[in-house]
Order: sequence, then structure tokens, then C-alpha cells
Amino acid sequence: MSKEALDATKTYLLAIANTRLLKADEEIYYGRLAKKGDHNARQVMIESNLRLVVNIARRALNRGLPMIDLVEEGNLGLIRAVEKFDPERGFRFSTYATHWIRQSIERALMNHSRTVRLPVHIIKQMSLYLRCARELNNTFPKEVPPEAIAEQLSEPVEKVRQHLRFNELTVFSLDSYTDEDNRSLQETLPDLSDNTPQAYLLKSECYVSLEQQLSQLPHPHQEVLRRRFGLGRHAPSSLKDIGQYLGLSRQRVSQIQREALALLKERLEKD
Repeated sequence: MSKEALDATKTYLLAIANTRLLKADEEIYYGRLAKKGDHNARQVMIESNLRLVVNIARRALNRGLPMIDLVEEGNLGLIRAVEKFDPERGFRFSTYATHWIRQSIERALMNHSRTVRLPVHIIKQMSLYLRCARELNNTFPKEVPPEAIAEQLSEPVEKVRQHLRFNELTVFSLDSYTDEDNRSLQETLPDLSDNTPQAYLLKSECYVSLEQQLSQLPHPHQEVLRRRFGLGRHAPSSLKDIGQYLGLSRQRVSQIQREALALLKERLEKD
């Protein structure tokens, strides 16, 4: 770990050292308020569980990411847990949140260790072939053969075989990764023929490279772009909805979006 990362970790740990855990009745109280959209209650639940994130993150050390990155990813899982928590179901928030925190950290570790760089046109073709295979899945008792995909799309069989081999050989398979809605990465990729912001971004580099560059932006900028353009596990959201999620005004979210796109474009051009 670099000296800068070590200093950042120490500073963060000192900052949260005295945060108080909520009692069971307090979790119910603040959980109910948070479920109704109370931003302050949501913040209380997040801040009171930051040390839980640190404890879980420590168990993932020496797996490729520095402590501060593990904590940041875990905090995203904690935020998700607060969004999903139902205090009426009778279990402690820490028990519920642990699942989301671990999932977020594991996903970050997987993305870090399973990096692939494929040209965007190959990713586009793989996405097309895999989507076709899924549509034909009910027609065949087992795996859909390349010949069937080629016939359906009027493509050369060897071209289909080659791209399907790319999908099998890449450690990060487009069809093997699923999000919490059980969607594969292939299903989260927008059609690159669309004249959309995400199409512009994906054309700048391959999807995974985009994710790498996106992860280097400040976290508010990451969240705005992911939620605005439906990147990764997020569905496209309006500026207003993103503002409500982050506790920011619509105008501030719009400003962050412009800043983030400028930073991302600069990074992609340098890459």
C-alpha cells in the first residue's frame, strides 16, 4: 500500500472511530423513517454502520485492492442495504447489511481481477450472438449450436464460432456475471447503434476499460454517471431521481454529470 493510501486509510479510520452503533429499537425507528424517504434518518443508519464495513473489508485484504478501496466499495453496499432494509421483518440491520456489503466488495474484487480488454466491435458482436442464443434457447434441448445462431442472423458460421470462443476464453464472460436482478452483463449493455450517451461512452473504449476509468472518478461523479446512463447494474434514472438518492438538487446533479463526462472523456483520450 502506498504512503498516500495508508494515510487516507488512517484518516478515515480515525474519523469513524467514535461512531455509535444503533440499538435495536433505534434501527426500527430510523429504518422506518428512511423507508419513507427521510434523508437524515438514512444518513444516521449509514454513519452508524461504517465500522461494520471496515470489519468486513479487513477480511478481503491481500486480494488485490487496498483497504481504502475495499471500504469505499463496502460503503456502496451499505447504502444499498439502507435502501432495501425493511424494519418490520424483525431482524437486525447489521445482519441484513452484511450481505450487501460483502456482495459489493466481492464484485469490486472480481472486476479488478478479471479485467479483459476487447475491442468494442467484438463486444458488440458477442452481445448480439448471446442475445440470439438466449432467444433460441427454448428450441434446443441443450446448448444452442453456432450454426443456428448463424442461420438466424445470416452470419458466417465461423465468425459466430470465433466470437463465442472469445466469450468462453475471457475470464470475465459477458454471460457469466449477473447482478442482483439476475441480469447478465450482456443484458445490461445498450445497443451501440442507439444515439445515446452510453453508446458514445462505450464507443470510446471497451466496456471494461470504461469501468476502469469510471472507478477513478470521485464517487459522486461515478454514481451520477452509472445511474444517469444505466451503466452496470443500474437502470437509467432522471436527474431528479438521482438527486433524491444522493440528497442533492437536480441542478447540482446536472453539474456533476457535466464535470464527470468531461473528466471521463479526458481519461479515455489519454488511455
